[in-house]
Amino acid sequence: MSTDLDLILTRQVKASPATAYRCRTEPELLMQFFAPKPGRTTEARVDLRPGGAFYTKMEFEQFGEIETEGCYLIVEPAKRLVFTDCLTAEFRPSTKPFFTADLSFTETDQGCEYRVIARHGSEDSVKRHLEMGFHEGWGTVAGQLAALAESLDAA
Repeated sequence: MSTDLDLILTRQVKASPATAYRCRTEPELLMQFFAPKPGRTTEARVDLRPGGAFYTKMEFEQFGEIETEGCYLIVEPAKRLVFTDCLTAEFRPSTKPFFTADLSFTETDQGCEYRVIARHGSEDSVKRHLEMGFHEGWGTVAGQLAALAESLDAA
């Protein structure tokens, strides 16, 4: 159930749910699309299990380095992936909680629907995420993910 504390982004990807999911869960693939260009992801660690660590380091000329550390809550291969920065590995509370991402990969006739629900705990964090450019940034990343997944399925 969506609320006013959720930001939602949906994209059609002309690749299988399994391939789009691989792009989100294999560090070498994640690093190819995860930062909106011209930014780049220079490091990614994935421990793909509930309680497993999710870590990325992105570099931007305008913003410098941005590190994100969190953990996976739900791992359903090729279907759903939920991670949060409200907790770190092994479900330890974070000192800087911000949001939880609920990603789904739903099969369609053309490939899959990739959907992101960014769940926030307060109106202030929703506002902050919007000011950071949620729709533009996550939209760009979704497009980059689609291009990578489609190239992998075409190979």
